[in-house]
Amino acid sequence: MTPPSGQTVFVIDDDAGVRAAIQGLLKSVGLRSETFETAREFLSSGRTEQPSCLVLDVRLPGINGLDFQKELVAAGVHIPVIFITGHGDIPMTVKAMKSGAVEFLTKPFRDQDLLDAIRQALDRDQIRIEQQRGLVNLRSHYGLLTLREREVMSMVVSGMLNKQIAFDLGTSEITVKVQRGQVMRKMQAESLAELVRMAARLELPPYTK
Repeated sequence: MTPPSGQTVFVIDDDAGVRAAIQGLLKSVGLRSETFETAREFLSSGRTEQPSCLVLDVRLPGINGLDFQKELVAAGVHIPVIFITGHGDIPMTVKAMKSGAVEFLTKPFRDQDLLDAIRQALDRDQIRIEQQRGLVNLRSHYGLLTLREREVMSMVVSGMLNKQIAFDLGTSEITVKVQRGQVMRKMQAESLAELVRMAARLELPPYTK
């Protein structure tokens, strides 16, 4: 299978031989890669908006891989991480996996194990990017609502009936019905259940009088 274009595997390892070997392996299966000797080199390189993952050596000059993983999380950099190390142990593995690592491989590892982990990581990042794009679109739709329509949406997803909404807003049921229809149209929601899910994704606060 030909990998989707634009996917990139970033490799950080202070051993030039390891970097070259991994890059050669990735090239053999059609995967694009970029290699770095240190974590700082990676940070200064800029990120792609396409699906990517990071193959990260635990022992690096300047900052170790586990601490660098924490820095990425704290900085809001969401990239799947695959750890490789020649000096792994169970506590280290547990720590890495708890922090969200996709895999923890001890050198020497099988090429196929690394490739399997990379494909899993790239698939995970693809899903994250698609979800993020969906959330951006959802926020854009929500931005089209008037203040009253937002209020009506909040009340609707809270389970209130049109007559209850009308009473609370001091308006007619017909007006509420029209505004509710506008909310559904602008949000591109096909059903109430879908609108409720949208409100949850947007993390809208529950309606209160």
